Amino acid sequence: MSYLTLFATAFAAATLLPAYSEILLGALVAQGLNPWWLWLSATAGNSLGSVVNGWIGRQIERFRDRRWFPVSEKQLQKAQDRFNRYGQWSLLLGWLPIGGDALTVIGGLMRVPWLNFIVLVTIGKGVRYAVVLWAVQAVPQ
Repeated sequence: MSYLTLFATAFAAATLLPAYSEILLGALVAQGLNPWWLWLSATAGNSLGSVVNGWIGRQIERFRDRRWFPVSEKQLQKAQDRFNRYGQWSLLLGWLPIGGDALTVIGGLMRVPWLNFIVLVTIGKGVRYAVVLWAVQAVPQ
């Protein structure tokens, strides 16, 4: 059940919902749960949450001209220009606490091929969780 809870928390953390999967990951590893399964649960959940963001990004074209749309045309163009400057490799930074979620939405908007999107996002998030696990295990108990 702890692995599923971590998966769900990591999924939520990758969306715009407020969730902090690193704290839960640290607590669960400190309780002695299997670090490999914790890493896999967190990485899978967080990556899948980013896939949802990418899907949302692919839907933006349908809604960008609506009055209620939360981003101006100028802001959207600026984000697209910035993404074009750094390319799809910037999806490796989808784990960043500030801007990472927006980056995955823009990756979807820019129609990064799904395989590339998933591989790059998963690598970035997997490395982040590996570092968190290493840091927690490096602290003497």
